[in-house]
Amino acid sequence: MAQAAAELVLASRNVFTGEGDGARPAAIGIAGDRICWVCAPKDAGTSAFPLRADAEVRDLGGAFIMPGFHDAHLHFFHSALYASPLAERFVGASEQDCVARLAPLATRRPAGGWLLAQGWREYLWQPACMPSKASLDEAYPDRPVAMYSGDAHTLWLNSCALAELGLGPSSQPPAGGAYERDEHGELTGIVRETAAMELMPRIMGTFSEDELLDAYRSFMADLNAHGVTAVCDTALAATPGLDFVRDDLFERLDAAGQLTVRTHLFPTLLPGTSRLAELEARLHSPMLRACGFKQFFDGVSSQHTAWLREPYANARFDGDRGRPTVEPADMTKMVREAATAGKRVRIHAIGDEAIHQALDIFEHAQKNAGERLHGSGPGGARGMEHLENFQPGDIARLARLGVVASVQPRHITLDPGGPERDLGEARVPYMWPFRSLLDAGATLAFGTDSPVTGIDPLAAVYTAVTRKDADTRQPEGGWLPAERITAAEALRAYTLGSAAAAGRIHELGTLAPGKLADLTVLARNPLTCDPEDIPAIEVQATYVGGEQVY
Repeated sequence: MAQAAAELVLASRNVFTGEGDGARPAAIGIAGDRICWVCAPKDAGTSAFPLRADAEVRDLGGAFIMPGFHDAHLHFFHSALYASPLAERFVGASEQDCVARLAPLATRRPAGGWLLAQGWREYLWQPACMPSKASLDEAYPDRPVAMYSGDAHTLWLNSCALAELGLGPSSQPPAGGAYERDEHGELTGIVRETAAMELMPRIMGTFSEDELLDAYRSFMADLNAHGVTAVCDTALAATPGLDFVRDDLFERLDAAGQLTVRTHLFPTLLPGTSRLAELEARLHSPMLRACGFKQFFDGVSSQHTAWLREPYANARFDGDRGRPTVEPADMTKMVREAATAGKRVRIHAIGDEAIHQALDIFEHAQKNAGERLHGSGPGGARGMEHLENFQPGDIARLARLGVVASVQPRHITLDPGGPERDLGEARVPYMWPFRSLLDAGATLAFGTDSPVTGIDPLAAVYTAVTRKDADTRQPEGGWLPAERITAAEALRAYTLGSAAAAGRIHELGTLAPGKLADLTVLARNPLTCDPEDIPAIEVQATYVGGEQVY
């Protein structure tokens, strides 16, 4: 069959197609939004690799051309919001420092309106301690304040916010959540897990649709500037209607031709598959798809809400080992129903018991759904998110079951000393075991969990390759250095692996004829440069569907 004639050609001495571990000289022909051929530069324009008469040929010299970065797991709404003038994002050095950092937001937002910020991590403060409403009340007694934690699992509210939300001494949290109280039974202002997530839509309701659309456009431009061409927007909460997967905003942008990031939606898994079916029927453009479900099985280790087999090393009470956010029997039923309908399912599982039981559930669904559980193995009908702490035998089992491991490398260095503190030395060797997972035959899909960590893919690649933080370059020698992976493996996880998580390996993830022309151009070759130089590599250009968007 004759090749299609290219209307745009990108050529370089360093092209990483995703197939193999190195870069080579190549020319990539693009027709419409697809790659029509890939060949040696000298062969471009021959009868085997034809050009249109008006074709543009761009010789990029030694620039590194690769498949576009695909963030396999982020939360678009909150990422866009906290990167916009509507809110603030910071960690802060202490409780009082966090309160002080709200001042610019208070100045620019309407008087009396909500002040919303995200990013505080009490375990990084000196001294480490949980905040309370008192410090916020002193600074802002007459306007509601909501401070979302860096891990996006805990809210810190002031008294005005509690009143605005109707929370008082008799309030009871939803299943899987908590309203913390002091020794007198009074609310402290700390709200955890599903209870926190349940409150967020009411807080977010103060922003107009036009404000949010502006935030979405700005965030997409930032993603493109970092070489990101596609994302998976995953549900933020286990509770019905609270996932913040805003298909309405994406649909408006897509209709206006303003989507510059290929977007894959993963709303909350609930009994029945009607929402996903409705989204699938409505959203079928090349830029916007509903691709499956996501559900939460536990919380996070730093707050002792991740579900462990044995208690935390620094247990706060007898039997302190977290708990499931959804009862296993209910999760089993929902996953089986989705599998029978041939729908993709991704489960948030951080603690070793959550991972173990999620694998049990997937294995049970596979046996019962049989061929209807389509896309297993590298295609990614089943995925698990975060995967922080394994029981030893579950690494190989995950690979055998064909479950895509959707992981975020920068999580490794978020809390120096935290794994040892919370889980103890015996469990540490089985944390974020990227090398072991790949050696077992698993598919890794990389992302950022933004806004939990920043959106820069090269920072995440650096951490996967060195097991060090991209900002501090610590710890010396890397944390669990035996679990380092190569730069080629990290790039594949951020491209083809993420395409597997989205169920689009037939269209995305490598530079091959017939695939969508989503490409990133870097100034240097991350496969051959000193790993310490990876975070500083410049993104020179980003293409989505053959169109240069950066």
